[in-house]
Amino acid sequence: MKNKGCIYCARGEKLEKLMVEIVALKVSTLFLLKNQSFEGRCVLALNDHKNEIFELERKERESYFEDLSIAAKAIFNLFHPDKINYAVFGDIVSHFHIHLVPKYKKGPLWGKAFCEEPVGPLVLSDEDLIKRVSQIKKIILKHSIS
Repeated sequence: MKNKGCIYCARGEKLEKLMVEIVALKVSTLFLLKNQSFEGRCVLALNDHKNEIFELERKERESYFEDLSIAAKAIFNLFHPDKINYAVFGDIVSHFHIHLVPKYKKGPLWGKAFCEEPVGPLVLSDEDLIKRVSQIKKIILKHSIS
């Protein structure tokens, strides 16, 4: 099911200003945020338009969290964060999605929520974004084949 007014369902210009698609998984799609002030920050969006976790059928919920685990492991293996923070919001964009935010002891806002204070944007060049997307996708595809 899709919702025409939703940025994740529409996959248009609004979404493309914020993030780049990395890979479609079982029931979700992983995106790399263009603002990489937290190196490796991604969003995992459910493919179907649902707003709340309780709206997912059991199998879909299990598959989503398996997708989340695969994505987190790829981010961890590539960027070696000290911790990955997981954030679920939805009052602005209700489509069910989880932010994966790698945190580093010597990086911004260690010991605080990643959204507690403003952190200057770090926007990568198109070339660096493509490279980062390719690196994450390669790790995920390797994992799903083995």
